[in-house]
Amino acid sequence: MQAYRVETVVAQDGTLTIKGIPFRSGEKVEVIILSRSHELKKEELYSLRGKPIRYLEPFESVAENDWEVLR
Repeated sequence: MQAYRVETVVAQDGTLTIKGIPFRSGEKVEVIILSRSHELKKEELYSLRGKPIRYLEPFESVAENDWEVLR
């Protein structure tokens, strides 16, 4: 299946026009429309970037008390 992506704007009458698509006339295609009204900012994508990292017990085993095998 070949995928083709294009961004366009909905016209006043609620129609979309896409020109120059790389498919033959009469070929069946599937159309999925996604809203792009809210684009994530770089700060939203990487919300922990630049935050301090703190290791409480860096040389201790991870969750050793929670292991059922050790009981």
